[in-house]
Amino acid sequence: MQQGTEDVKKESISFVEEIVKKDLAEGKNGGKLQTRFPPEPNGYLHIGHAKAIAIDFGIAQKYGGECNLRLDDTNPQKEDDEYIEAIKRDIEWLGFKWANVYYASDYFQQLWDLAVELIKQGKAYVDEQTSEEIAAQKGTPTQPGTNSPYRDRPVEENLRLFELMNSGTVERGRMVLRAKIDMASPNMHFRDPIMYRVLNMPHDRTGNRWNAYPMYDYTHGQSDFFEGVTHSICTLEFVSHRPLYDLFVDWLKQTRGKEPLNDNRPRQIEFNKLNLTHTLMSKRNLLILTQEGVVKGWDDPRMPTICGFRRRGYSPESIINFINKIGYTTFDALNEMALLESAVREDLNKRAQRVSAVVNPVKLVLTNYPADQVEELVAVNNPENEADGTHTIEFARELWIERDDFMEDAPKKFFRLSIGREVRLKNAYIIKCTGVKKNEAGEIEEIYAEYDPQTKSGMPESNRKVKATIHWVACNHCLQAEVRNYDRLWMVENPRDEIKRYSDEHDGVRGIDAMRPFLNPNSLEINTQAYVEKWVANCKPLDYLQFQRIGYYNVDPDSTPDHLVFNRTVGLKDNWAKLNK
Repeated sequence: MQQGTEDVKKESISFVEEIVKKDLAEGKNGGKLQTRFPPEPNGYLHIGHAKAIAIDFGIAQKYGGECNLRLDDTNPQKEDDEYIEAIKRDIEWLGFKWANVYYASDYFQQLWDLAVELIKQGKAYVDEQTSEEIAAQKGTPTQPGTNSPYRDRPVEENLRLFELMNSGTVERGRMVLRAKIDMASPNMHFRDPIMYRVLNMPHDRTGNRWNAYPMYDYTHGQSDFFEGVTHSICTLEFVSHRPLYDLFVDWLKQTRGKEPLNDNRPRQIEFNKLNLTHTLMSKRNLLILTQEGVVKGWDDPRMPTICGFRRRGYSPESIINFINKIGYTTFDALNEMALLESAVREDLNKRAQRVSAVVNPVKLVLTNYPADQVEELVAVNNPENEADGTHTIEFARELWIERDDFMEDAPKKFFRLSIGREVRLKNAYIIKCTGVKKNEAGEIEEIYAEYDPQTKSGMPESNRKVKATIHWVACNHCLQAEVRNYDRLWMVENPRDEIKRYSDEHDGVRGIDAMRPFLNPNSLEINTQAYVEKWVANCKPLDYLQFQRIGYYNVDPDSTPDHLVFNRTVGLKDNWAKLNK
């Protein structure tokens, strides 16, 4: 059948996906697709990890493969079960499910046995130099390194010392096991990398069995091979590690009496990290922020952690949509936070329930409305989704409105409420302001207006045109609430670079002292005098809401029926760009 002149929209896929599709089409790995997501459980996942999760799990899901979760627990001094549970929770919240859960520690015995075999083959040796001596001896990218004085010690001595490293009697850092490769290699990672170091501490999963622990570069490729991983997808900093990754896998195969892999070998593919403006994402720095009390834990809504975004009210769909928009490339870029916030608005517009809330209240009295009358008006839950239905909201003589919606001496371009002007109260009536009441300080305490009973929404006269519609809640039929308005934690576009510059200019000041000049002092404003309509009491923690005309909010987990708490997720518009021009 002829297509004619109609355009056919071709699916846009990443270069990573192109590689996977090609390998599957060519029958590589026996037509199998196996990926893995291998975080170290030493902190909470941030949005940069979400990009890796989306590609690792997403590709496996799309092409009928499997993705394992593998916890890289090779450093027991920094790891914790709390982080492991948080990692699992975040992956599931993003909408993915692992095929299996593995740990690098599952392979400690196999990794040890391989190291012993490599020592026997003359491919590894125990080095007793200090870390500073080893670093100096490695040379520079333009100058070759020099051999360790321990590089050619006998195999039997290396085997004895390697066992000693795991005995618990060797001081931490006193010995390391190094691969014997090439100290003159242009690839610095080939200059006899460290395979094992002494930590002398128990492990949550292996107890006191090990005192010497394997390094990441040695562990990673072997773990991929043990699990049958076909595509090892990681970020660009591992490009220079790839030859070492391949070499260690080849050595593993050779110890098993087989030829080095060509087909059926784990294939490492690198993509660019997710970098965001006004964001700092290293776990080390995020830990400092929590320890110094700058934020209230890893799930503080100002944090770039997945749990922080969840608590702030971001939907998992909005994060995945944002990741798909920026895509996967082979060069790093700094993405605008505004683009992420735009993706959040776009998604929440479709799913958030609309409610009336007044966060900076002033009382409005309708002087000609019956004092004892209460009407129940119909409010649409979500105009983007008819299936979400409606709810009722009470209307009465005394209302709360936003203080910013009134101006006593208003300029011509101010179309909201002012003395002598008309506005519509959303879902209700047209009103005309008649005056105000002030306190001794000259502050407005009450605004007076008259309503037109013929202009109720839905009535024939309701079509009368006015230039503005404002929202409200009835004073005696609403709930007081705490509203937490979050903004960006960092005032500068690239905090990492600014902190480094500041540190260099101030005698190497580090940690929180290097961060403070760039922190936003107004990143959180708390208002305990807000009012919301009673229907909101039915909402559950993390429900998505739109406070009409104000912004997107969600119900914070701290919220209780007696003390409602809401977090601002994002404004209805991008006001940050205007404020910071």
